[in-house]
Amino acid sequence: MLQSERLQTFVALGNFLRSPEAQPELADIAQQANYRNNWFTIDNSLNALHAIADEFLTADKLTDWLSQYPQEPVTPRTVGVVMAGNIPAVGFHDLLCVLLSGHRLLAKLSSQDFVLIHYLIQKLIDINPTFADWVEEAERLNAADAFIATGSNNTARYFDYYFGRKPNIIRKNRTSVGLLMGEEGENEFLKLGHDISDYYGLGCRNVSTILVPEEYDFTPLLRTLEPQVSVYLNNHKYQNNYDYNKSIYLINAVPHLDNGYLLVTQSDALVSPISVLYFQTYKLQEDATAWLNARADKIQVVASAQASEGRSGQGWYPGSVAFGHTQRPGLSDYADGVDTMAFLNTL
Repeated sequence: MLQSERLQTFVALGNFLRSPEAQPELADIAQQANYRNNWFTIDNSLNALHAIADEFLTADKLTDWLSQYPQEPVTPRTVGVVMAGNIPAVGFHDLLCVLLSGHRLLAKLSSQDFVLIHYLIQKLIDINPTFADWVEEAERLNAADAFIATGSNNTARYFDYYFGRKPNIIRKNRTSVGLLMGEEGENEFLKLGHDISDYYGLGCRNVSTILVPEEYDFTPLLRTLEPQVSVYLNNHKYQNNYDYNKSIYLINAVPHLDNGYLLVTQSDALVSPISVLYFQTYKLQEDATAWLNARADKIQVVASAQASEGRSGQGWYPGSVAFGHTQRPGLSDYADGVDTMAFLNTL
């Protein structure tokens, strides 16, 4: 199958996901995903599907992206992918990379995100039945020639043991950081709120720690986000986490701030529990830069209001993205900074 044919299939999938006639079907699939995983609300699943359509599956974006990788494999390989399932349809980018690079996909779907990824695979096959020979869902990946696996730091050790003898990308725990200068206003706070709490903060691209100037006043940020309390506490799983973490902080007299659904406390850790936002302070700009650089291998994204709108803004921390963009990655925003397409082109 030619790359142009594969590309057009994904463009057709994007057109379908954006079409008005598809929305009742997508709502039904989102409902099924919610039955299987209560973290996947209907709105969150629909937001993820629409983000895939808008950020990945347009002819212009796909063509520009693929132009960076003109090489097609002489012999297509079978690539085993252990998909993440922490947020809706998070494994789709790996699926897209494998198939558009010209290789076959052997996918182990996450039990947490089975419904959405299975649906997208079936929709691809409906659009182009040839894809049935290029995609297989499997529990075991023994037949693969190379591997892409996403998991925790603990599971990464097992992945390395089982997959280490063949070409691989093995991803570990990462999280994202927000960088504030103390000059942000309500609009920036609202966008940062999405970076913190979209998908209940379960993604590696969610901001779980913020860097703020010394003596920072959190009141404007927390007041701006406070009206979102009903959005998050309506989910019983989120509320259980919020109630538990709040009780722990109260019992142990841990200093913290609370706006009704989000707890803010200072911590040296990077990855905060659900419903909690960690912070660290800095005195000088170079102090914040040094702090971020020292933890670069554990940070997925740095977000700041000073980055220009879009995903390639620089701000005063190179590579930072604008608030509100962490959960809308583009095609070239590779997990862990590892170019998945370049890896696939070497097989």
